[in-house]
Amino acid sequence: MRADRLINIMVLLQNRGKITTRELANELEVSNRTILRDMDALSTAGIPVVAERGKWGGWRLLDNFQSKLSTLTLEDMKALFVFPSTELLQDLGLTDSIDPRHKLLASLPIHYQADARALWDRIHIDVSSWRQSKEKVATFKTIQQAVWEDKKLKIFYEKADGNKVERLIEPLGLVAKGNRWYLVASRDGELRNYRASRIHSAKMEMGRFERPANFHLATYWEQSKDNFIRNLPAYDVDVEIAPSIINRITFTSKFVQVMNKESANEQGWLPAILRFNDRQEAIEYILGFGDQIKIVSPVHLIDEVVSLAKRAINFHQSK
Repeated sequence: MRADRLINIMVLLQNRGKITTRELANELEVSNRTILRDMDALSTAGIPVVAERGKWGGWRLLDNFQSKLSTLTLEDMKALFVFPSTELLQDLGLTDSIDPRHKLLASLPIHYQADARALWDRIHIDVSSWRQSKEKVATFKTIQQAVWEDKKLKIFYEKADGNKVERLIEPLGLVAKGNRWYLVASRDGELRNYRASRIHSAKMEMGRFERPANFHLATYWEQSKDNFIRNLPAYDVDVEIAPSIINRITFTSKFVQVMNKESANEQGWLPAILRFNDRQEAIEYILGFGDQIKIVSPVHLIDEVVSLAKRAINFHQSK
């Protein structure tokens, strides 16, 4: 895209001070004529680029403008190297097999490069989970194009309950949560979230739509996420936990939240409150630990755990 190329030219001019037309053309993989047109465009836009002729000539920015352009601090430069997963960038088509940080490092001023490389070697962010495989999104390119071009989408979507529905939506943005992609879109004037892997087909409509003037993707997503968390079902159980399994309890946060954990009582058991999504999940989870978790309340849950245990014993003894 030309806008990206013009910004790259400005950054290269600032970092290197002076650079020839041929060097710029090689760096940006375009022709010399394209670079000359770009320089005319920058000049027309009010960017003070000047050409110096001769053996040691080249393009440069006027000194007074260069100081204004140098607004990135060392901390800003470090932040640029704390990238999310390169897989997400590849999903978006924003990188090839070469890590873009190599290119960024090469374009940094010399006095920033050592600090940037040190951060790169010390911090790595992996957004994937240990066992979860990456979801395949067959329609991702179509979805992404519709987002870029403000085109309406007709999608065939599988809801959480397994039902499949057809929807006409206005795609506003893509959000990566972990290694899953979500599409934020407007439908009938209401904002909705669609899990991208559940979009089985997507077709762009001819007409464009007008984006809401006050819509900000990051702000909306944070609000949506907070609302989702607040509305999650919760089933709390007061228990006492055997010390031998406390590490296993706190590690399995995917299945249960330890809301409160106290010091061991006289018998050496640890009082705690465990939060589950629902009653059935609590019964099955607690039963799985056998005699290592005591239920304190609700009392009726004890009978339900005992009943399930008896059914399991009878089932296996009859085999």
